[in-house]
Amino acid sequence: MDDEEVPLVGGDVTEGLVRVGGTVRRPLGEQADRVHAVLRHLESVGFDGAPRFLGIDERGRETLTFVEGEVAGRPWPAWVGDDDRAVSVARLLRRLDDALVPLGLPAGASWPEPPPGAPGPHFLGHLDVTPENTVFRDGTAHALIDFDLVRPASRVDEVANLLIWWGAWMPAGDREAAMRAVDAAGRGRLLADAYGLDVGLRPHLVPTSILTAQRSWPRMKERAERLGGGWARMWDEGVGDRILRRERWLRENADALTDALVARAT
Repeated sequence: MDDEEVPLVGGDVTEGLVRVGGTVRRPLGEQADRVHAVLRHLESVGFDGAPRFLGIDERGRETLTFVEGEVAGRPWPAWVGDDDRAVSVARLLRRLDDALVPLGLPAGASWPEPPPGAPGPHFLGHLDVTPENTVFRDGTAHALIDFDLVRPASRVDEVANLLIWWGAWMPAGDREAAMRAVDAAGRGRLLADAYGLDVGLRPHLVPTSILTAQRSWPRMKERAERLGGGWARMWDEGVGDRILRRERWLRENADALTDALVARAT
């Protein structure tokens, strides 16, 4: 029946996610107004790679269009490690960011300082481009979902986030099996090229990634303590330790990662 609620497997923290006919119903997030403004803007400019916001249902849930396609679950399928798939994600992210730049930043928005010399935020970025949040059709990234973490960002911030999940920018032992054979330096160059990140911005990727890890640890701990649920579960499963290991790995591999990004940029 069209009104039957079918539970959906969400990401790490979204609970109560269901499909009703051609729609998705989900609890309102902490920054629902910002998310809805972003989705309305994307619809207004004709961007086809995100769900449409349809309003709030009678139970106070966010209502979105359901985006048909293939989404990774856990453990990640082997195709997450495929170069062509990753390139298509980078290109989709570039299209998303190009569509969001004209929206700018909301009045009164605040953000932490970027690394010295790095550009500051100038648009609202997705900043959660995980395999679970990427919908594929025929092996190509078609849409990004779950905009709950949207916040002020620069293009460097967006690519740095992309590289965590699709670039294997973390210790091999902390990667999903599908990503363990990926050459992080080579994949970093590949994705920066596919996104079209300016060569002059690429030296900021590693410092931004390190600073992101530094800031992620206390943010994750605070959310685990305040919100519980999936945030607490991730913390109990060791996400804090993985963040610390990622920061250390980035420092140890900074020169090789940056050399690949800059010396071989196309």
